[in-house]
Amino acid sequence: MADLRINLAGIQSPNPFWLASAPPTNSGYQVQRAFEAGWGGAVWKTLGEPILNVSSRFAAVSYNGQRVAGFNNIELITDRPLEVNLQEIYETKKKFPNHAIIASLMVEPKQEKWHEIVKRVEDVGVDGLELNFGCPHGMAERGMGSASGQVPELVEKQTYWVKEAARTPVIVKLTPNITDITVTAEAATKGGADAVSMINTINSLAGVDLNTWNTVPHVAGKGAHGGYCGPAVKPIALNMVAECARNPLVNVPISGIGGISNWQDAAEFILMGATGVQVCTAAMHHGFSIVEDMIDGLNNYLDDKGLASVMDLVGRSVSRYSNWGDLDLNYKIVAEINNDICINCNKCHIACEDTSHQCIDLYTEDGRPMLKVREEDCVGCNLCSIVCPVDGAIAMVERKSTVPPMTWNERQSLISSLSK
Repeated sequence: MADLRINLAGIQSPNPFWLASAPPTNSGYQVQRAFEAGWGGAVWKTLGEPILNVSSRFAAVSYNGQRVAGFNNIELITDRPLEVNLQEIYETKKKFPNHAIIASLMVEPKQEKWHEIVKRVEDVGVDGLELNFGCPHGMAERGMGSASGQVPELVEKQTYWVKEAARTPVIVKLTPNITDITVTAEAATKGGADAVSMINTINSLAGVDLNTWNTVPHVAGKGAHGGYCGPAVKPIALNMVAECARNPLVNVPISGIGGISNWQDAAEFILMGATGVQVCTAAMHHGFSIVEDMIDGLNNYLDDKGLASVMDLVGRSVSRYSNWGDLDLNYKIVAEINNDICINCNKCHIACEDTSHQCIDLYTEDGRPMLKVREEDCVGCNLCSIVCPVDGAIAMVERKSTVPPMTWNERQSLISSLSK
């Protein structure tokens, strides 16, 4: 069995699977149940000045029979007194000394406020702090959350204030509701962050009820924008993790968040530079026991790859993630259709004929309908293989190029030099 222990900026954890700061980490009862189930760590639901939460606060987006493909919430930070949370953190850490407990924090952008809450949570034995600069609703309207997280100067300044008082590692949680997340990641690093976590939720409206015309969810007939998460946001989150992981100015560990539902998702985030991952929606959908399959699956995967530790997997794919201008324009793949297993649904033909490059021909052989790709016209866009409902019926295969590799940047340089 591979070693699943991680060290994220000095925070030790028995495995890379943490619960994100959210409803599943709202109380000591829940966090202790999670640790008993096998979770390696938990980021406690965000502490600050307790607020009142509204009733009717969640909504989900289902697609093509899949429940909770996306999840939306208008819930804010903890509505429980700080003293109660601190007591439960203390008790939970005593009971589970080897599990990681990170306190998520959000206060007004004032130095004394940060110093005060940091001291109070560190006194009860947390392993680290996560600064919530990402919440896009409710708290942002009060100048906190993403209102701070969208301003690099505020991210840097508040991180610096926390580091003045903190004795434990400081993780800065970043908002995706920004043009370029690497800018705020750089600001956090500059402010002294020991790690960054991403992504927080994305501004969203889950839907509108076509019968009542109310938003989904609504509170007494009125709605508000909320935070979007769940499987649907995974590609967005994975890209942002990758962009920060390959940025030399963001030279701190990353805790990956966003649509992680199984061990495969976790492995992708780790390959793209995350030291560990945080999970919320999948736990809310299926319960804490999902971590068992995550642990077993990641263990087996590492064994299959001949890796002794999950830390050996961190960042292995980062060097393969680049800019468009660095891609080889002469690389060639084409589609190949296996008519022995093709069910002749013709989805590939329709997709190619209507929306791509019209390179799949229909013909009949011995009275049987067949499909064939004209390779000279195929651009290797992958669309046919994506829409095909039968695994293995369409393969994308490499073709040896007759010309040497050339990137767009090299091409432009060549054109520039020839024009002089």
